[in-house]
Amino acid sequence: MTEFLPNHPAGQKVILLNGGYDATDIFTPIHPKGTIEKYLPAEKHLGHLDGEAPIRPKKVDPFEDERLDNLDHLPPLSAIQNIHDFEYLAKNILPIGAWSYYSCGADDEISMRENHYAYQRIFFRPRVCVDVSEVDPSTELLGSKTSVPFYVTATAMAKLGNPGGECSIARGAGKEGVIQMISTLSSNSLEEIAAARIPGATQWFQLYVNEDREMTHELIQKAEELGMKAIFITVDAPTLGNREKDRRSKFSDDPNLDLGKDAQRGSGASRALSSFIDCHLNWDDIIEIKGMTKLPVLIKGIQRVEDIFKAAEIGCSGVVLSNHGGRQLDTSPPPVEVLAEAVPLLQKMDKLKPGFEIFIDGGVRRGTDILKAVALGDNKVKVGVGLGRPFLYSNSAYGEEGVRKAIQLLKDEVELDMRLLGVRNLNELNRNFVDTRRLWSGKEAEDYLYHRNYEPIETVQFRRDE
Repeated sequence: MTEFLPNHPAGQKVILLNGGYDATDIFTPIHPKGTIEKYLPAEKHLGHLDGEAPIRPKKVDPFEDERLDNLDHLPPLSAIQNIHDFEYLAKNILPIGAWSYYSCGADDEISMRENHYAYQRIFFRPRVCVDVSEVDPSTELLGSKTSVPFYVTATAMAKLGNPGGECSIARGAGKEGVIQMISTLSSNSLEEIAAARIPGATQWFQLYVNEDREMTHELIQKAEELGMKAIFITVDAPTLGNREKDRRSKFSDDPNLDLGKDAQRGSGASRALSSFIDCHLNWDDIIEIKGMTKLPVLIKGIQRVEDIFKAAEIGCSGVVLSNHGGRQLDTSPPPVEVLAEAVPLLQKMDKLKPGFEIFIDGGVRRGTDILKAVALGDNKVKVGVGLGRPFLYSNSAYGEEGVRKAIQLLKDEVELDMRLLGVRNLNELNRNFVDTRRLWSGKEAEDYLYHRNYEPIETVQFRRDE
Protein backbone atom coordinates (compact mmCIF):
# COMPACT_ATOMS: atom_id res chain seq x y z
CA MET A 1 0.00 0.00 0.00
CA THR A 2 3.03 2.29 0.34
CA GLU A 3 2.93 3.86 -3.13
CA PHE A 4 -0.86 4.20 -2.89
CA LEU A 5 -0.76 6.12 0.41
CA PRO A 6 -0.62 9.67 -1.06
CA ASN A 7 -3.55 8.89 -3.38
CA HIS A 8 -5.93 7.41 -0.83
CA PRO A 9 -9.01 9.70 -0.75
CA ALA A 10 -9.39 9.29 3.01
CA GLY A 11 -5.77 10.20 3.67
CA GLN A 12 -2.79 8.16 4.82
CA LYS A 13 -3.55 7.82 8.50
CA VAL A 14 -6.32 5.21 8.34
CA ILE A 15 -4.10 2.90 6.27
CA LEU A 16 -1.04 3.33 8.49
CA LEU A 17 -3.06 2.81 11.66
CA ASN A 18 -4.49 -0.46 10.37
CA GLY A 19 -1.43 -1.84 8.62
CA GLY A 20 -0.99 -5.52 9.49
CA TYR A 21 -4.54 -5.81 10.79
CA ASP A 22 -7.80 -7.05 9.31
CA ALA A 23 -9.49 -3.80 8.20
CA THR A 24 -12.62 -5.40 6.71
CA ASP A 25 -15.01 -3.94 9.28
CA ILE A 26 -13.65 -0.44 8.64
CA PHE A 27 -13.51 -0.73 4.85
CA THR A 28 -16.81 -2.42 4.03
CA PRO A 29 -19.38 0.09 5.38
CA ILE A 30 -17.76 2.97 3.49
CA HIS A 31 -16.65 1.51 0.15
CA PRO A 32 -18.92 0.00 -2.52
CA LYS A 33 -18.25 -3.47 -3.88
CA GLY A 34 -15.41 -3.45 -6.44
CA THR A 35 -13.63 -0.39 -5.05
CA ILE A 36 -10.27 -2.13 -4.58
CA GLU A 37 -10.38 -3.67 -8.04
CA LYS A 38 -11.25 -0.31 -9.60
CA TYR A 39 -8.75 1.97 -7.88
CA LEU A 40 -5.81 -0.21 -6.85
CA PRO A 41 -3.58 -1.56 -9.67
CA ALA A 42 -3.57 -5.33 -10.09
CA GLU A 43 0.17 -5.55 -9.36
CA LYS A 44 -0.50 -4.30 -5.83
CA HIS A 45 -2.44 -7.46 -5.08
CA LEU A 46 0.29 -9.55 -3.54
CA GLY A 47 -1.80 -12.65 -2.99
CA HIS A 48 -4.23 -14.23 -0.56
CA LEU A 49 -3.53 -14.25 3.16
CA ASP A 50 -2.58 -17.61 4.63
CA GLY A 51 -4.59 -17.74 7.84
CA GLU A 52 -6.33 -14.81 9.55
CA ALA A 53 -5.03 -11.31 10.16
CA PRO A 54 -5.20 -9.99 13.71
CA ILE A 55 -7.95 -7.54 14.64
CA ARG A 56 -6.72 -4.16 15.81
CA PRO A 57 -7.77 -3.58 19.43
CA LYS A 58 -10.55 -1.03 19.63
CA LYS A 59 -10.94 1.74 22.13
CA VAL A 60 -13.48 0.63 24.71
CA ASP A 61 -16.82 2.40 24.31
CA PRO A 62 -18.51 2.65 27.73
CA PHE A 63 -21.92 2.77 26.02
CA GLU A 64 -21.42 -0.25 23.75
CA ASP A 65 -23.19 -2.72 26.03
CA GLU A 66 -26.16 -0.38 26.37
CA ARG A 67 -26.27 0.13 22.59
CA LEU A 68 -26.31 -3.61 21.91
CA ASP A 69 -28.94 -4.11 24.56
CA ASN A 70 -31.09 -1.46 22.88
CA LEU A 71 -30.74 -3.32 19.60
CA ASP A 72 -32.12 -6.42 21.28
CA HIS A 73 -35.12 -4.49 22.62
CA LEU A 74 -36.32 -2.48 19.65
CA PRO A 75 -40.07 -1.83 19.86
CA PRO A 76 -42.31 -3.38 17.22
CA LEU A 77 -42.90 -1.27 14.12
CA SER A 78 -46.53 -0.89 15.18
CA ALA A 79 -45.32 1.24 18.12
CA ILE A 80 -43.73 3.84 15.83
CA GLN A 81 -45.96 6.91 15.65
CA ASN A 82 -43.91 9.43 13.67
CA ILE A 83 -40.59 10.11 11.96
CA HIS A 84 -39.08 11.47 15.19
CA ASP A 85 -39.37 8.01 16.77
CA PHE A 86 -36.94 6.58 14.21
CA GLU A 87 -34.40 9.29 15.02
CA TYR A 88 -34.66 8.56 18.74
CA LEU A 89 -34.07 4.86 18.15
CA ALA A 90 -31.17 5.47 15.78
CA LYS A 91 -29.45 7.70 18.31
CA ASN A 92 -29.58 4.87 20.84
CA ILE A 93 -28.59 1.92 18.62
CA LEU A 94 -25.99 3.30 16.19
CA PRO A 95 -22.24 3.22 16.90
CA ILE A 96 -21.06 6.69 17.85
CA GLY A 97 -19.18 7.18 14.57
CA ALA A 98 -22.22 6.37 12.47
CA TRP A 99 -24.58 8.49 14.58
CA SER A 100 -22.21 11.46 14.51
CA TYR A 101 -21.83 11.27 10.74
CA TYR A 102 -25.56 10.98 10.05
CA SER A 103 -26.72 13.60 12.56
CA CYS A 104 -24.03 16.26 12.35
CA GLY A 105 -24.31 19.73 10.88
CA ALA A 106 -21.72 22.43 10.25
CA ASP A 107 -20.22 24.67 12.94
CA ASP A 108 -22.94 25.52 15.49
CA GLU A 109 -25.57 23.61 13.48
CA ILE A 110 -27.78 26.70 13.22
CA SER A 111 -28.76 26.05 9.59
CA MET A 112 -29.51 22.43 10.37
CA ARG A 113 -31.97 23.45 13.09
CA GLU A 114 -33.41 26.39 11.16
CA ASN A 115 -34.18 24.10 8.21
CA HIS A 116 -36.81 22.52 10.44
CA TYR A 117 -37.87 25.54 12.49
CA ALA A 118 -38.65 27.56 9.35
CA TYR A 119 -41.56 25.26 8.56
CA GLN A 120 -43.02 26.06 11.98
CA ARG A 121 -43.15 29.75 11.07
CA ILE A 122 -45.49 29.00 8.16
CA PHE A 123 -49.14 28.58 9.09
CA PHE A 124 -52.02 27.13 7.11
CA ARG A 125 -55.20 28.84 5.95
CA PRO A 126 -57.60 25.87 5.76
CA ARG A 127 -60.84 26.00 3.84
CA VAL A 128 -63.95 24.18 5.08
CA CYS A 129 -67.16 22.67 3.73
CA VAL A 130 -65.29 20.78 1.02
CA ASP A 131 -66.08 17.14 0.18
CA VAL A 132 -62.79 15.46 1.12
CA SER A 133 -64.08 11.89 1.26
CA GLU A 134 -61.55 11.09 -1.46
CA VAL A 135 -58.06 12.66 -1.52
CA ASP A 136 -55.22 11.89 -3.91
CA PRO A 137 -51.61 12.74 -2.88
CA SER A 138 -50.08 11.29 -6.07
CA THR A 139 -48.24 13.44 -8.60
CA GLU A 140 -45.54 13.37 -11.28
CA LEU A 141 -41.96 14.47 -10.70
CA LEU A 142 -39.79 14.92 -13.80
CA GLY A 143 -42.33 12.91 -15.75
CA SER A 144 -42.32 9.94 -13.38
CA LYS A 145 -45.44 8.97 -11.48
CA THR A 146 -45.11 8.85 -7.71
CA SER A 147 -47.62 8.01 -4.99
CA VAL A 148 -46.63 11.08 -2.95
CA PRO A 149 -45.00 14.49 -3.53
CA PHE A 150 -41.85 13.50 -1.63
CA TYR A 151 -38.81 11.38 -2.47
CA VAL A 152 -35.81 9.77 -0.77
CA THR A 153 -32.98 12.22 -1.33
CA ALA A 154 -29.33 11.22 -1.76
CA THR A 155 -27.31 10.38 1.35
CA ALA A 156 -23.91 8.74 1.62
CA MET A 157 -22.85 5.59 3.46
CA ALA A 158 -26.13 3.97 4.39
CA LYS A 159 -24.22 0.79 5.33
CA LEU A 160 -22.92 2.53 8.44
CA GLY A 161 -26.40 2.03 9.90
CA ASN A 162 -27.54 -1.17 8.20
CA PRO A 163 -25.67 -3.83 6.19
CA GLY A 164 -28.37 -3.59 3.50
CA GLY A 165 -27.34 0.00 2.89
CA GLU A 166 -28.92 1.85 -0.02
CA CYS A 167 -30.25 -1.43 -1.43
CA SER A 168 -32.75 -1.90 1.40
CA ILE A 169 -33.78 1.75 0.99
CA ALA A 170 -34.31 1.10 -2.73
CA ARG A 171 -36.56 -1.88 -2.05
CA GLY A 172 -38.55 -0.09 0.65
CA ALA A 173 -39.08 3.06 -1.41
CA GLY A 174 -39.92 1.12 -4.57
CA LYS A 175 -42.57 -0.98 -2.87
CA GLU A 176 -44.26 2.21 -1.66
CA GLY A 177 -44.13 3.95 -5.05
CA VAL A 178 -41.59 6.55 -3.92
CA ILE A 179 -38.64 7.84 -5.98
CA GLN A 180 -35.08 7.28 -4.71
CA MET A 181 -32.15 9.59 -5.45
CA ILE A 182 -28.83 7.71 -5.28
CA SER A 183 -25.60 9.34 -4.11
CA THR A 184 -22.28 9.09 -5.94
CA LEU A 185 -20.87 8.29 -2.50
CA SER A 186 -23.26 5.46 -1.64
CA SER A 187 -21.82 2.54 0.27
CA ASN A 188 -23.42 0.16 -2.22
CA SER A 189 -22.36 0.38 -5.84
CA LEU A 190 -24.71 1.97 -8.35
CA GLU A 191 -25.05 -1.44 -10.02
CA GLU A 192 -26.14 -3.05 -6.74
CA ILE A 193 -28.71 -0.35 -5.98
CA ALA A 194 -30.11 -0.46 -9.52
CA ALA A 195 -30.40 -4.24 -9.25
CA ALA A 196 -32.40 -3.81 -6.01
CA ARG A 197 -34.87 -1.53 -7.79
CA ILE A 198 -38.45 -2.75 -7.78
CA PRO A 199 -39.83 -3.17 -11.35
CA GLY A 200 -41.43 0.09 -12.41
CA ALA A 201 -39.77 2.15 -9.67
CA THR A 202 -37.92 5.38 -10.47
CA GLN A 203 -34.36 6.18 -9.44
CA TRP A 204 -32.36 9.37 -9.94
CA PHE A 205 -28.58 9.78 -9.74
CA GLN A 206 -26.91 12.48 -7.66
CA LEU A 207 -23.54 13.39 -9.16
CA TYR A 208 -20.46 14.74 -7.43
CA VAL A 209 -18.27 16.09 -10.22
CA ASN A 210 -14.76 14.68 -10.15
CA GLU A 211 -11.69 16.62 -11.29
CA ASP A 212 -11.21 13.84 -13.82
CA ARG A 213 -13.94 14.71 -16.32
CA GLU A 214 -13.57 11.35 -18.04
CA MET A 215 -14.52 9.68 -14.75
CA THR A 216 -17.53 12.02 -14.50
CA HIS A 217 -18.55 11.08 -18.05
CA GLU A 218 -18.25 7.40 -17.21
CA LEU A 219 -20.46 7.86 -14.13
CA ILE A 220 -23.15 9.56 -16.21
CA GLN A 221 -23.00 6.84 -18.87
CA LYS A 222 -23.29 4.17 -16.20
CA ALA A 223 -26.28 5.95 -14.67
CA GLU A 224 -27.98 6.03 -18.07
CA GLU A 225 -27.25 2.36 -18.74
CA LEU A 226 -28.63 1.37 -15.32
CA GLY A 227 -31.92 3.15 -15.91
CA MET A 228 -31.58 6.31 -13.87
CA LYS A 229 -34.18 8.89 -14.95
CA ALA A 230 -32.36 12.15 -14.08
CA ILE A 231 -28.98 13.56 -13.08
CA PHE A 232 -28.70 15.91 -10.09
CA ILE A 233 -25.36 17.77 -9.94
CA THR A 234 -24.41 18.73 -6.39
CA VAL A 235 -22.86 22.21 -6.34
CA ASP A 236 -22.88 23.20 -2.65
CA ALA A 237 -19.84 21.16 -1.63
CA PRO A 238 -16.68 22.52 -3.28
CA THR A 239 -15.18 21.51 0.05
CA LEU A 240 -16.84 19.78 2.95
CA GLY A 241 -18.24 21.83 5.81
CA ASN A 242 -16.80 22.04 9.30
CA ARG A 243 -18.66 19.11 10.84
CA GLU A 244 -17.22 19.08 14.34
CA LYS A 245 -19.50 16.40 15.73
CA ASP A 246 -18.24 14.01 13.07
CA ARG A 247 -14.61 15.01 13.61
CA ARG A 248 -14.83 14.35 17.33
CA SER A 249 -15.80 10.76 16.72
CA LYS A 250 -13.02 9.71 14.37
CA PHE A 251 -13.26 6.14 13.16
CA SER A 252 -9.74 5.38 14.39
CA ASP A 253 -7.66 6.21 17.42
CA ASP A 254 -4.97 8.81 16.82
CA PRO A 255 -1.50 7.95 18.15
CA ASN A 256 -0.23 11.32 16.86
CA LEU A 257 1.31 9.99 13.67
CA ASP A 258 3.31 12.73 12.00
CA LEU A 259 1.72 12.97 8.56
CA GLY A 260 2.26 16.67 7.99
CA LYS A 261 -0.45 18.64 6.25
CA ASP A 262 -2.31 15.46 5.29
CA ALA A 263 -2.96 14.41 8.89
CA GLN A 264 -6.35 16.08 9.27
CA ARG A 265 -7.85 14.18 6.37
CA GLY A 266 -8.33 11.10 8.48
CA SER A 267 -10.71 12.92 10.81
CA GLY A 268 -14.20 11.51 10.63
CA ALA A 269 -16.23 10.11 7.78
CA SER A 270 -16.82 13.49 6.13
CA ARG A 271 -13.14 14.13 5.47
CA ALA A 272 -12.87 10.69 3.96
CA LEU A 273 -15.02 11.85 1.05
CA SER A 274 -13.61 15.32 0.37
CA SER A 275 -10.98 14.66 -2.29
CA PHE A 276 -13.55 13.15 -4.65
CA ILE A 277 -15.19 16.54 -5.28
CA ASP A 278 -13.92 19.14 -7.78
CA CYS A 279 -13.73 22.60 -6.21
CA HIS A 280 -13.18 24.20 -9.65
CA LEU A 281 -16.76 23.49 -10.76
CA ASN A 282 -18.43 26.45 -12.50
CA TRP A 283 -21.41 27.26 -14.76
CA ASP A 284 -19.46 26.43 -17.92
CA ASP A 285 -18.82 22.96 -16.48
CA ILE A 286 -22.56 22.50 -15.89
CA ILE A 287 -23.20 23.31 -19.56
CA GLU A 288 -20.50 20.83 -20.58
CA ILE A 289 -21.96 18.11 -18.36
CA LYS A 290 -25.44 18.76 -19.76
CA GLY A 291 -24.00 17.89 -23.16
CA MET A 292 -22.91 14.47 -21.89
CA THR A 293 -26.44 13.14 -21.45
CA LYS A 294 -29.98 13.22 -22.79
CA LEU A 295 -31.36 12.80 -19.27
CA PRO A 296 -32.83 15.78 -17.41
CA VAL A 297 -30.04 17.63 -15.59
CA LEU A 298 -30.79 19.54 -12.38
CA ILE A 299 -28.58 21.47 -9.98
CA LYS A 300 -28.66 20.46 -6.31
CA GLY A 301 -27.60 22.93 -3.65
CA ILE A 302 -29.12 26.24 -4.78
CA GLN A 303 -29.35 28.78 -1.95
CA ARG A 304 -30.28 32.06 -3.63
CA VAL A 305 -32.86 33.18 -6.17
CA GLU A 306 -30.32 34.49 -8.68
CA ASP A 307 -28.86 31.01 -9.10
CA ILE A 308 -32.31 29.61 -9.88
CA PHE A 309 -32.50 32.16 -12.70
CA LYS A 310 -29.08 31.09 -13.98
CA ALA A 311 -29.96 27.40 -13.90
CA ALA A 312 -33.11 28.08 -15.92
CA GLU A 313 -31.19 30.23 -18.43
CA ILE A 314 -28.66 27.51 -19.25
CA GLY A 315 -31.41 24.96 -19.81
CA CYS A 316 -31.44 22.89 -16.63
CA SER A 317 -34.64 20.93 -16.00
CA GLY A 318 -34.84 22.25 -12.46
CA VAL A 319 -33.02 22.85 -9.20
CA VAL A 320 -32.90 21.52 -5.66
CA LEU A 321 -33.06 24.22 -3.01
CA SER A 322 -30.76 22.78 -0.37
CA ASN A 323 -28.02 23.69 2.08
CA HIS A 324 -26.92 20.06 2.30
CA GLY A 325 -28.98 19.43 5.41
CA GLY A 326 -27.14 22.22 7.23
CA ARG A 327 -23.85 20.36 6.79
CA GLN A 328 -21.98 22.91 4.65
CA LEU A 329 -22.09 26.67 5.29
CA ASP A 330 -23.65 27.34 8.67
CA THR A 331 -26.26 30.15 8.75
CA SER A 332 -27.07 29.58 5.09
CA PRO A 333 -30.82 30.12 4.59
CA PRO A 334 -33.46 27.46 5.20
CA PRO A 335 -34.48 26.15 1.76
CA VAL A 336 -38.18 26.77 2.38
CA GLU A 337 -37.41 30.47 2.85
CA VAL A 338 -35.65 30.52 -0.53
CA LEU A 339 -38.66 28.76 -2.08
CA ALA A 340 -41.12 31.26 -0.61
CA GLU A 341 -39.02 34.15 -1.93
CA ALA A 342 -38.27 32.61 -5.31
CA VAL A 343 -41.63 31.60 -6.78
CA PRO A 344 -43.24 35.08 -6.81
CA LEU A 345 -40.07 36.55 -8.33
CA LEU A 346 -39.86 33.82 -10.95
CA GLN A 347 -43.46 34.58 -11.91
CA LYS A 348 -42.97 38.34 -11.94
CA MET A 349 -39.83 38.16 -14.08
CA ASP A 350 -41.28 35.51 -16.38
CA LYS A 351 -38.45 33.08 -15.60
CA LEU A 352 -40.58 29.97 -15.20
CA LYS A 353 -39.93 27.88 -18.29
CA PRO A 354 -42.24 24.97 -19.20
CA GLY A 355 -41.18 21.78 -17.43
CA PHE A 356 -38.82 23.54 -14.99
CA GLU A 357 -39.29 21.97 -11.54
CA ILE A 358 -38.12 22.96 -8.08
CA PHE A 359 -37.18 20.43 -5.43
CA ILE A 360 -36.43 21.16 -1.81
CA ASP A 361 -34.87 19.25 1.07
CA GLY A 362 -33.73 19.84 4.63
CA GLY A 363 -35.62 19.74 7.92
CA VAL A 364 -38.75 17.99 6.63
CA ARG A 365 -40.29 15.78 9.30
CA ARG A 366 -44.08 15.98 8.90
CA GLY A 367 -46.77 15.75 6.26
CA THR A 368 -47.58 19.38 7.05
CA ASP A 369 -44.03 20.36 6.03
CA ILE A 370 -44.45 18.60 2.69
CA LEU A 371 -47.78 20.27 1.94
CA LYS A 372 -46.44 23.71 2.86
CA ALA A 373 -43.60 23.33 0.36
CA VAL A 374 -45.95 22.12 -2.39
CA ALA A 375 -48.33 25.02 -1.69
CA LEU A 376 -45.50 27.53 -2.08
CA GLY A 377 -45.14 26.36 -5.69
CA ASP A 378 -48.48 28.14 -6.13
CA ASN A 379 -49.50 25.81 -8.94
CA LYS A 380 -47.04 27.74 -11.12
CA VAL A 381 -44.09 25.40 -10.61
CA LYS A 382 -44.02 21.71 -9.64
CA VAL A 383 -42.42 21.23 -6.22
CA GLY A 384 -41.02 17.93 -4.95
CA VAL A 385 -39.85 17.44 -1.37
CA GLY A 386 -36.79 15.38 -0.38
CA LEU A 387 -36.09 13.63 2.92
CA GLY A 388 -32.69 12.12 3.72
CA ARG A 389 -31.88 11.54 7.39
CA PRO A 390 -35.32 10.09 8.28
CA PHE A 391 -34.73 7.22 5.85
CA LEU A 392 -31.21 6.63 7.14
CA TYR A 393 -32.64 6.38 10.64
CA SER A 394 -35.57 4.14 9.72
CA ASN A 395 -33.26 1.93 7.65
CA SER A 396 -30.76 1.73 10.51
CA ALA A 397 -33.38 0.50 12.95
CA TYR A 398 -35.53 -1.80 10.80
CA GLY A 399 -34.06 -2.01 7.30
CA GLU A 400 -36.42 -2.18 4.34
CA GLU A 401 -39.51 -2.51 6.53
CA GLY A 402 -38.48 0.58 8.48
CA VAL A 403 -38.20 2.56 5.25
CA ARG A 404 -41.67 1.41 4.22
CA LYS A 405 -43.09 2.32 7.63
CA ALA A 406 -41.57 5.81 7.44
CA ILE A 407 -43.14 6.37 4.03
CA GLN A 408 -46.51 5.05 5.22
CA LEU A 409 -46.47 7.39 8.23
CA LEU A 410 -45.70 10.40 6.04
CA LYS A 411 -48.26 9.38 3.44
CA ASP A 412 -50.94 8.97 6.11
CA GLU A 413 -50.08 12.40 7.50
CA VAL A 414 -50.24 13.99 4.04
CA GLU A 415 -53.67 12.48 3.33
CA LEU A 416 -55.03 13.46 6.76
CA ASP A 417 -53.65 16.99 6.44
CA MET A 418 -55.11 17.37 2.94
CA ARG A 419 -58.56 16.58 4.34
CA LEU A 420 -58.14 19.02 7.21
CA LEU A 421 -56.83 21.65 4.80
CA GLY A 422 -59.76 21.22 2.43
CA VAL A 423 -57.93 20.01 -0.69
CA ARG A 424 -58.69 16.84 -2.65
CA ASN A 425 -55.58 16.70 -4.83
CA LEU A 426 -52.29 18.53 -5.09
CA ASN A 427 -53.45 20.61 -8.05
CA GLU A 428 -55.84 22.42 -5.71
CA LEU A 429 -53.01 23.39 -3.39
CA ASN A 430 -51.62 26.90 -3.87
CA ARG A 431 -50.08 29.79 -1.97
CA ASN A 432 -53.51 30.91 -0.77
CA PHE A 433 -53.45 28.00 1.69
CA VAL A 434 -50.38 29.24 3.59
CA ASP A 435 -49.54 32.33 5.64
CA THR A 436 -45.83 33.18 5.34
CA ARG A 437 -45.87 36.50 7.21
CA ARG A 438 -43.92 35.06 10.15
CA LEU A 439 -41.31 33.41 7.94
CA TRP A 440 -39.01 36.44 7.78
CA SER A 441 -39.99 38.07 11.05
CA GLY A 442 -36.76 37.07 12.76
CA LYS A 443 -35.57 34.18 14.87
CA GLU A 444 -36.71 33.97 18.46
CA ALA A 445 -34.59 33.18 21.50
CA GLU A 446 -35.70 30.19 23.50
CA ASP A 447 -38.17 30.95 26.28
CA TYR A 448 -36.54 29.05 29.14
CA LEU A 449 -39.38 29.65 31.60
CA TYR A 450 -41.89 28.26 29.13
CA HIS A 451 -39.80 25.24 28.24
CA ARG A 452 -39.09 24.51 31.90
CA ASN A 453 -42.82 24.00 32.48
CA TYR A 454 -43.64 22.45 29.13
CA GLU A 455 -44.10 18.70 29.26
CA PRO A 456 -42.55 17.19 26.12
CA ILE A 457 -44.41 14.66 24.00
CA GLU A 458 -43.13 11.19 24.81
CA THR A 459 -41.25 9.29 22.13
CA VAL A 460 -41.29 5.56 21.46
CA GLN A 461 -39.85 3.34 24.19
CA PHE A 462 -37.63 0.30 24.02
CA ARG A 463 -39.56 -2.81 25.01
CA ARG A 464 -37.96 -3.26 28.41
CA ASP A 465 -39.09 0.25 29.42
CA GLU A 466 -42.80 -0.54 28.98
